[in-house]
Amino acid sequence: MIYASDFRNGVTFEMDGSVFQVVDFQHVKPGKGAAFVRAKIKNVMTGATIERTFNPADKMPKALIERKEMQYLYSDGDLYYFMDTATYEQIPIDKNVLGDSLKFIKENETVQILVYKETVFGVEPPFFVELKIIETEPGFKGDTATGATKPATVETGAIVKVPLFVEEGDVIRIDTRIGEYMERV
Repeated sequence: MIYASDFRNGVTFEMDGSVFQVVDFQHVKPGKGAAFVRAKIKNVMTGATIERTFNPADKMPKALIERKEMQYLYSDGDLYYFMDTATYEQIPIDKNVLGDSLKFIKENETVQILVYKETVFGVEPPFFVELKIIETEPGFKGDTATGATKPATVETGAIVKVPLFVEEGDVIRIDTRIGEYMERV
């Protein structure tokens, strides 16, 4: 069991028959009245985020999320196939479960598969990936003072905003958590 007073970012718990993860929390001690915990929580199965106020003494069962390291193999229609790197067992995962989490992942990349009670509900890509730009508009010489960006398509098909000096064929590092260009490699 976990108390609401023990909330930290990333903590998972069960509530109302669903599994939630704490995205943000705040312990509030008003001048009058009892203290409370204001939390932004995300339903890990549906992805919906809600804000809720808890009494610090509220107890919820802790949800144990299992993370399995797996290798992304290939896609076939709406199914994406992953292989357990320890047992070589292959599992298909439906596109609806994955959402946009694979837009920066190439075949044969290693990812973390999120499992709760034998049900796969998500995929965590590596925090940073290096991808080659396959299509972008040419930049203009000398136009660097404005900090302007342009759209670029990377080898996985995702579109990223990049600085004007980046050209086709360049390899860039992308932060997958926010989907933004970090640097040219």
